[in-house]
Amino acid sequence: MTPVDVDVAIVGAGPIGLAAAIESRLAGYSVAVIEPRSFPIDKACGEGLMPGAVAALARLGVHPPGVPIAGFRYTDATRSAEHRFAGASGLGVRRTALHDALAARADELGVTRVDGRVTDVVQRADGVTVGDVRASWLLACDGLHSTVRRVTGLERSPSPRVDRRRFGLRKHYAVEPWTDLVEVHWVADAEAYITPLAGGLIGVAVLGPPRTDFDDVLARMPELRARLGRADAVEALRGAGPLRQRSSARSVGRVLLLGDASGYVDALTGEGIRVGLAHARAAVEAIGAADSRSAAVYDREWARVSRDFRVITSALLAAAQSPLRPLIVPAARTLPGLFGLAIERLAR
Repeated sequence: MTPVDVDVAIVGAGPIGLAAAIESRLAGYSVAVIEPRSFPIDKACGEGLMPGAVAALARLGVHPPGVPIAGFRYTDATRSAEHRFAGASGLGVRRTALHDALAARADELGVTRVDGRVTDVVQRADGVTVGDVRASWLLACDGLHSTVRRVTGLERSPSPRVDRRRFGLRKHYAVEPWTDLVEVHWVADAEAYITPLAGGLIGVAVLGPPRTDFDDVLARMPELRARLGRADAVEALRGAGPLRQRSSARSVGRVLLLGDASGYVDALTGEGIRVGLAHARAAVEAIGAADSRSAAVYDREWARVSRDFRVITSALLAAAQSPLRPLIVPAARTLPGLFGLAIERLAR
């Protein structure tokens, strides 16, 4: 293969990788995205975009098809609490539809695609080499199990409390959405996230510990089972995890980690895409700084744009994995102002 020389190489062509590519092209950089999988790329996820994510995509010229999401509803066997966004709506979007919209925009802007799998990263004073791609900067957007994070020495050992790991499972059902809210159904050891989607579909994502049985979780949610009726899933079960991932730093030399590759807490608050889009913008702005300052600029901005997500998600996850779990929905109902404040902070 003929070597590719660009300003920015991006490893991973998921939504955050493509968003980083679009950001880079809009900033005037030449870009190559390295990805071995065929498009569109699917993944087990909740498929609900918060209002801040919708606005961030629109700034990039990306307008995926979907249905409006007006807020969140938490529910257990006996009670529920809901909060509707104070401002703009979110969007329920199939992961493949989001990927198609991002890929089309990247193609429109002239992003180069390189079919390949990254196994090593070679850094030098003025750039990075990844396979046949030479670049001034490398943005790692290769997900929870990032190869770049590992080979650059930024992998942080997992917590020894492996019994606290969480995994995600997802199916789609041919059921007309019954609400414009994302519903979160809670049982003793898992949650189910119900997202309204276009085309008479709903997405059902289950988060739980290792060996969580998707159908068993739904069987313990009578309200949800009644809504689904006899509908069958329209596709096979998809899974992802473990969700908790840690990095020792967000950059090394001319390599910056973005999105899930930079570390991840949990999908509990549905903020992965919004935060990853903020990382993409921060990374591209940082590499425009003087070379000696770029990594430090990115590290500071990464911490700023990730802060609310990490603090709120970590606190809720700690409660969800403690004896306080049964009190989460009652507390949201009893303290609607606090529940709404948390949702609004995450929605921005």
